[in-house]
Amino acid sequence: MFRTIKTIQDVVDWDQCIGCGACYYACANNGVRLFNIEKVGVRPKFDSDCSSCNECLEICPGYFVDGDRMMEGRPKTCEEDHEFGQTLEIWEGYASDPAIRHSGSSGGLLTALSLYCLEKEGMESVVHTGMDEDRPWLNRTYQSVTREDVLSRTGSRYNASSPCEGLDWIEKGERPSVFVGKPCDAAAVGHLVQKRPELDTKVGAILTFFCAGTPSAEGTLDLLSSLHLSKEEIDALRYRGEGWPGRFRALYEDRTKEKNYTYQESWGRLTKYRPWRCHICPHGLGRVADISCGDAWRVYEEEDKDPGQSVVLVRTERGRRILQGAIESGYVTLKPASKRDVIDSQGLVGRRRVVFGRLLAMKLLLRPTPEFLNFSLFRAWNALPLKERVKSILGTLRRLVKRGMWRKRPIDWDKVVAVENTPSPAKSKSIEKEAV
Repeated sequence: MFRTIKTIQDVVDWDQCIGCGACYYACANNGVRLFNIEKVGVRPKFDSDCSSCNECLEICPGYFVDGDRMMEGRPKTCEEDHEFGQTLEIWEGYASDPAIRHSGSSGGLLTALSLYCLEKEGMESVVHTGMDEDRPWLNRTYQSVTREDVLSRTGSRYNASSPCEGLDWIEKGERPSVFVGKPCDAAAVGHLVQKRPELDTKVGAILTFFCAGTPSAEGTLDLLSSLHLSKEEIDALRYRGEGWPGRFRALYEDRTKEKNYTYQESWGRLTKYRPWRCHICPHGLGRVADISCGDAWRVYEEEDKDPGQSVVLVRTERGRRILQGAIESGYVTLKPASKRDVIDSQGLVGRRRVVFGRLLAMKLLLRPTPEFLNFSLFRAWNALPLKERVKSILGTLRRLVKRGMWRKRPIDWDKVVAVENTPSPAKSKSIEKEAV
């Protein structure tokens, strides 16, 4: 018999959780705690009353995502709409400030847009992810309220993060705020604002970035080990930025010394530490958001020879208004781009074509699958050559059986190495974390 997801605990036990933190924020009984598990990522631990609850399923991106939720009923009109989602506008460019462009991962656009919302739109804060100052090999969720706050947290963070745990800051704010997170995080916020009017009025913009998966902390520790560094030695860690695409940089001895890898070297090692949910994600280009940004790889030529450029996908009227204001105010420098440019710039378009085959393999093993509504997954998969379609099924079957993922895999909390996330109520303060 085909097994189904009935509770939020099932999402975790079937390896479909992505650790966004939405259930932590949404739980009315305060029955959820979040832990960053070294080998897995951020995962919720539920009180006994919550483990059998299904209230959070409707907002959980590990259970359900509607690819057209932000589209306001507009029909798909061309093949590209089926490939990477509908857009109102497509641009290519970078942050106008050279320092922001250099610091950011691919032209600094999300940083520039966040600053525009703070300084020109009158928004109260930016809730986003940055380096944990106390443990640089981990991430924290921050509420940044000043330019200095935002600039200190630029660059990609290829490690587990749970920015939805900070949504309470947004809901209780005096004015709207910006939310920046992974596509799955943004999808959770998209679900939540439909259910919580008090949050809906305070989310001033949902911004996301193109995402190929979120490695666990074990990936970062593996990189450090290969550089002959321990986590206790390092004072700061960057995964990208300060050039395009930028290097993985571990700073130690009071940041006076550095060891590094190229982006290609570091990301190549980190990919094997991504959770299963990332391998079946169809919305790496951020379909449920106002604006999504990511590398314009089609114009990339050589390491650090270009200061960085991004593709910008505008999904909503709110996103269009914000982006136009940022252009007119000189925060970003952009030129129009085409849907073909998006496909040529991003391998993520090709990756989603195999998702239907992977989901089919899961169903053949009687595993539950997330519901991905309005993603045209069969259409994309069916366009692949027969050999690639068969490979997507057989390869997934082999992987699931080898890893024992044909059955539930509950977390043994007595054996895992983990750090707990407990949000701080103060603005501009990070999410505090204490060892289990």
